[in-house]
Amino acid sequence: METSTWSASTRCRVIGSAISVQNEVIGEIPKDLVDVAKTEAQRKQKQDAITKEARAQDEEEQAERAQRREIESIPVDSGAYIRENGEIKALKSADYQILNDKKRKALQVLSPIPLVPGKATVVIKGERSSFGIKESRPEFYLRLAKEEKFGIIRLTPNPKKNLRIVENVSIVPVSRESLEARKQIETFEMQLMGNLYKVWPEKPLEPGEYALMEFSDDENAEKEDVALLIWDFGIDQPK
Repeated sequence: METSTWSASTRCRVIGSAISVQNEVIGEIPKDLVDVAKTEAQRKQKQDAITKEARAQDEEEQAERAQRREIESIPVDSGAYIRENGEIKALKSADYQILNDKKRKALQVLSPIPLVPGKATVVIKGERSSFGIKESRPEFYLRLAKEEKFGIIRLTPNPKKNLRIVENVSIVPVSRESLEARKQIETFEMQLMGNLYKVWPEKPLEPGEYALMEFSDDENAEKEDVALLIWDFGIDQPK
């Protein structure tokens, strides 16, 4: 004579892709027919994946909105800008000079370096910049007037002559090719849109004199083209 064993168990009813679970007293269901623990684990895994995807999408949308606000905060005029204490400030470009053994020629901001055979040094007057920054990894924005190269360089102060060296330039006599030597800092660069770029140092800058510089390596540049644009700044000694 067969006997039946009754116990409090769980009834699972499949409706489409959903599982309806009810607690009631039923006959014992074979484990190979319904594995409640496995079903619950699969349901939880699927729900976690959906939650993770939704969170990632939300974070991406927030990042896109933040970047749009960042772009809108930068003036439309070409030039260099910095964000300080939540505000965008325009940087003042520095006048520079070309020094060589024979003469000293002062250049305006928009004048190209003259290709005179020999060696020359690009300098900025003053031992220190009038613009000091406390942040060791400042974030700069460059809105270019045309497609140019740019970067952050370290200046070499010369206290005796009251100037800072930007770079040394060697002009090959025959080809008029210019070989420029500068102390360029490794940076991160991000194109926010079109001609607008964000640039910041990979590592914290040590206290000293620096410059954000826009330059052209075009050997066929016309006289009226911009050869150098320099925005000098100093990293203050932490107190």
